[in-house]
Amino acid sequence: MFQNPLTKRIAEFLTAIGIPVVATQLGDECFLPGIRIETGKLLVDETKLKYPGDLLHEAGHLAVAPGEVRPGLTGEVVIPDADMNVVEVQATAWAYAAIRHLDLDPSVLFHEGGYRGMSQGLILTYGVGVYPGANRLQEISMTAVGEMARKSGIPPYPHMLKWIRD
Repeated sequence: MFQNPLTKRIAEFLTAIGIPVVATQLGDECFLPGIRIETGKLLVDETKLKYPGDLLHEAGHLAVAPGEVRPGLTGEVVIPDADMNVVEVQATAWAYAAIRHLDLDPSVLFHEGGYRGMSQGLILTYGVGVYPGANRLQEISMTAVGEMARKSGIPPYPHMLKWIRD
């Protein structure tokens, strides 16, 4: 499906957890180069995809969306009645957990072309164990942090209890 081994690995992971990835040709109507969300799927034009790690961030938006909303998401993800700033932080935390799960370098996600020039700061922040958005993922039962993880006897974030929100 994909020629780039990194793109292929990420796409296989996303497909395995229930986020459809479709290789296709796209025009210029993409929010990020080579990626478009359509009806809850990631459409990917590998010839235009600049950063494979962007697939994880965009998938994060789909993953944290309520299950009943996900199939209707197209274009820029806007979840009805949700604070989109919170969704953005959740998607970033989700994508970081995916990077760790896949045992990839955080720079794949936090690349020099993204995150409004704050990529190095995010690598440092997550790298020292400060996890913006992890508590918000816990609120929707996707992970556990701190005391909740200890009391439950389960590994804490970045370990995920589930990859897709119900």
